Amino acid sequence: MNILLSNDDGFMAPGINLLRDKLLETENVVTVAPDRNRSGASNSLTLEMPLRITKRGKQFYSVNGTPTDCVHLALTGLYDNEEPDMVISGINAGANMSDDVIYSGTVAAAMEGRNLGLPAMAVSLASHHPKYYDSAVMATITLLKKLPGLSLSQKKHSATIINVNVPDLPWKEIKGFQVTRLGKRHKAEPVIRDKDARGNEIFWIGPVGAEADAGEGTDFYAIQNRYVSVTPIHIDLTNYASIQKMGEWLCE
Repeated sequence: MNILLSNDDGFMAPGINLLRDKLLETENVVTVAPDRNRSGASNSLTLEMPLRITKRGKQFYSVNGTPTDCVHLALTGLYDNEEPDMVISGINAGANMSDDVIYSGTVAAAMEGRNLGLPAMAVSLASHHPKYYDSAVMATITLLKKLPGLSLSQKKHSATIINVNVPDLPWKEIKGFQVTRLGKRHKAEPVIRDKDARGNEIFWIGPVGAEADAGEGTDFYAIQNRYVSVTPIHIDLTNYASIQKMGEWLCE
């Protein structure tokens, strides 16, 4: 396969480098990643300053922009004729589950690949201090081998990406894979007020909310029970079930 690899942790992050090394054993890989950690960048594009690309190795580049910038630049500027077969984003240090996917740069990179017409997968290791990147690499390779049977290029899957979260455990301790839905968190904790060195008030974004919907079938539940969570995310945000009712409302 021809794979475009990106992330939001930056080109030096262990997750993307370990996955790149493994993929290169069998696949053709072009890696385009941010020049620093851009976690939480979501789907933002850089529009008011030029992007600069730096070569870091064979088919390995960093960009002074967001994860979405990286994938957009690669697919509309680096590839001349033949596009990659798919986009993979990760391996992220830290889970991207439930409401977190709204803010995730890891998920956003995969979404940009899908927006530009390619199958895409986001992969995260469910720990902010990961130990078992090998397990996330193994999960990714396992899913890649199964992808031909899914056909994400079909019309019914044309707005879908695969969001993968892997327990931070040795591979032999992971029970398998579960197809899941996104869980739900409680409202985020309040911002943290502080003062800068000159006494001016500053604010830090507070911690995420605790798990609210973490029952069976959710990504939270899978990780807690030692399964790899595989969530299909639909990037067409239209609420089709509400179209008729809203149309009737407008005509009243």
